[in-house]
Amino acid sequence: MDIERIKLKEKKVVGLLARTNNASPDIGNVIGGLWENFYGKGIYSGIKNKSNEKALGIYTDYAGNELDDYSVIVACEVEEADELPEGTVVRTIPAGTYAKFVVRGNMIKAVAEFWQELWKMDLPRTFVCDFEEYQNGDMEDALVHIYIGLKD
Repeated sequence: MDIERIKLKEKKVVGLLARTNNASPDIGNVIGGLWENFYGKGIYSGIKNKSNEKALGIYTDYAGNELDDYSVIVACEVEEADELPEGTVVRTIPAGTYAKFVVRGNMIKAVAEFWQELWKMDLPRTFVCDFEEYQNGDMEDALVHIYIGLKD
């Protein structure tokens, strides 16, 4: 798996938030439900001032143990966070060094396989913020950039 180290600027995002952990039997329903609500209930289309059309899956508030609870946010990047759709939150993806991975294939399967492989890797992770940036909406031939926060 190819790794590219890059520096990212801070990003402001608006989206839906939930808490879960990797051992939860309900994790698929929690994360899947966020995505379903994000698109199905018009949250995505109701977010004003988008920086681009890409959707983000963001993982924060994490202690670094695979079984700890963390926050999941399904969001999009915005220039300004105003006139927020009901139930949404504003968060910041911090500036810093990230490992960038490119994943392609079935959207759900390819991303899930990536995370399984990531846990086997010895990276100097910050566990502050990791995120997926969906480049397209093609379920069978998705192109996803995944960013993993690294210690400097």
